[in-house]
Amino acid sequence: MSNQNLDLSLKEFNTFGIDVSAKKIVYLNELKQLDKISNLKDSFIIGGGSNILLTKDVEKTVVINQTKGICTVKEDENFIELAVASGEDWHEFVMYCIQKGYGGIENMSLIPGSVGAAPMQNIGAYGREIKDVLTYVNAVDLDTLEMKKFTNEECEFGYRESIFKKSAKGNYFIVDVGIRLTKKNHQINTSYGDIEKWLNTNQIESPKIKDVSNAVIAIRKSKLPDPNDLGNSGSFFKNPIISSTHFKDLIKKFPSIKSYPVSDQEVKVPAGWLIESLGWKGKRVGNTGSHQNQALVLVNYGNATGSEVKKLAEDIKKSVCDTYQIQLEPDVHII
Repeated sequence: MSNQNLDLSLKEFNTFGIDVSAKKIVYLNELKQLDKISNLKDSFIIGGGSNILLTKDVEKTVVINQTKGICTVKEDENFIELAVASGEDWHEFVMYCIQKGYGGIENMSLIPGSVGAAPMQNIGAYGREIKDVLTYVNAVDLDTLEMKKFTNEECEFGYRESIFKKSAKGNYFIVDVGIRLTKKNHQINTSYGDIEKWLNTNQIESPKIKDVSNAVIAIRKSKLPDPNDLGNSGSFFKNPIISSTHFKDLIKKFPSIKSYPVSDQEVKVPAGWLIESLGWKGKRVGNTGSHQNQALVLVNYGNATGSEVKKLAEDIKKSVCDTYQIQLEPDVHII
């Protein structure tokens, strides 16, 4: 989709690189600008643009969140709590913490997007989630412009879920988040096989937080395409959680199916395995396709429209449902 007014193009503000237009673009650098935006609740707020698929022009004001700032809330000899502005880049924040020697988020290195999106999605990777370190979320009510502080519990975190994707969806602008990290005696998590393999290959027997981060970065780069080179939004689907009974039926028909225990009654099935097993991995359909190294990542080969990507996602969903009776859910906000 071409743009007559290039100044209103959103192509550089979404990691899929989809070229659609906005009615108006406002760049938010300071919180006080919010009360000057008319129809704020009806606006569309973008942070890193790493978790959206734009299928059409956005007929409303688009607010590009560029708020910055990291400051100490409290600190003792063991822990530090930081207040982080929502417009900060997540990976850059992780690198800042590692440089300072703060532990707890190293397993979430190289996750694309902004800090503000982290609690919305309850982002996570390699055995860690944002809920493990988050102490609060400050957010502005888009109706009243009043500030509300959400505790960790009030965020209602679940697997790639939070209150900001459920009952509070579209009602708040996340201003900053509190992150509590260790200063020493870090709880190093290398439980994932890929991390252990990388550490062994590099002959690291007593890994530090920097080593874990380096491992995660290397693994992600080997599996996932860089959005600067190939438009994508990371994992397009969530890993589905199904009943143990359903899984027992499936394993009779498909003995190689993978799973991870969630509880006595439920298991998580890797969406990437389901998609790959049906021949989608590396398959190109027009200007879009499933990535050759990771079936879970849908990509834009250069000129794909959001509708093309959405159609591919729907076709993949249908084939998984027809074969395994499992409903895949998008991990991406489709507009």
